Amino acid sequence: MIEKILYDCKQNNTKAKEQLYKLLAPKLFAVSLKYSRNYEEAQDNLQESFLIIFEKLTQFNNKGSFEGWAKRLVINYVLQQYRKQGTFLELVSDNIPNEEEVEIDEESVTLNFLLKIIQELPDRYRLVFNLYVVDGYSHKEIAEMLDISDGTSKSNLARAKIILKEKIQNYTTAFSKTK
Repeated sequence: MIEKILYDCKQNNTKAKEQLYKLLAPKLFAVSLKYSRNYEEAQDNLQESFLIIFEKLTQFNNKGSFEGWAKRLVINYVLQQYRKQGTFLELVSDNIPNEEEVEIDEESVTLNFLLKIIQELPDRYRLVFNLYVVDGYSHKEIAEMLDISDGTSKSNLARAKIILKEKIQNYTTAFSKTK
């Protein structure tokens, strides 16, 4: 089915492009939201990403999944926007703080809360956290994507985890007091 839609999109069929958008938009919006500062920015990033997807469609050579290819374009587009804004100029520390694993009380910490606190992380921490923890990129890959050192990637991941741990602990402490 997707092959037919892609073929038709490459023929500049508007209905096929609409079908592809409806098929992938929810998943790609989730990707965009992970890397964007807020909902509105994620919507804008998704729209711009789809323009790029349609523009570069002929470059997709049916090796691997189309969804994975499109996801990579969305991530690259969002990261490009941060690079234009100079977001990564501040990434200079190679000091890696000690980190401990966080025990999460699943009764008190909801998925929505976790998504909210990840969204609140400073840009550089949120991006590294999502690239490493959520999407499984290595520190070397992240360093190349963001034009930073491996150590800076590790340091920013550790700092993100510290911030998240603190927010989770504060939340669970407050939650247990209300029980």
